[in-house]
Amino acid sequence: MRADAQKNYSHLLAVAHDVVATHGVDASMRDIARRAGVGLATLLRHFPTREALFEALLCTNLDELTQKADELETSHSPDEALVSWFREWMAFAQSYKGVVALMAAAHTNPDSALYASCAAVHSASARLLLRAQAEGTARADMNGDDLFGLMAALGWLVDLPSFAPRADHLVHIVTGGILPVRSGNDVEKRRVESDR
Repeated sequence: MRADAQKNYSHLLAVAHDVVATHGVDASMRDIARRAGVGLATLLRHFPTREALFEALLCTNLDELTQKADELETSHSPDEALVSWFREWMAFAQSYKGVVALMAAAHTNPDSALYASCAAVHSASARLLLRAQAEGTARADMNGDDLFGLMAALGWLVDLPSFAPRADHLVHIVTGGILPVRSGNDVEKRRVESDR
């Protein structure tokens, strides 16, 4: 891609990010083009469909999320890594209204451009869960699909305005159920103390 085309592409993605962060995945392509200062045809040349635009936006974020899981896996205890992963997921889920529904659809659709990124998030979640299970702090009766389902359900729930303020508390409740034998519950104690 030529340098000027790459610059236009990056500008369109940055504007789309802001618009979608404000208006959710139902944001208008026409509005994105207008705010970017380009015609709709220019936007459609880079992103021929709404899905193509959202895939470009989300793939970058999902790749960053997966990289975060890799960092957590090497720098935190297994239970602490899983709790931190849940918090990272929730921050991602709250970044775009409606993103969880897009991911849930892409997760089961190998033809979606988001499929590979969603599979990577799923795999990272499963790895972090297995690590905590091997340590004996996570429930042994769940697998990566269960964890991904809980993450998606919680992400969908906090997408609702009435539950968004309780996101942190809900993460604590869900991770408490997944990690009933956390290292003396030190992870949550440290978090609460650091918040003071």
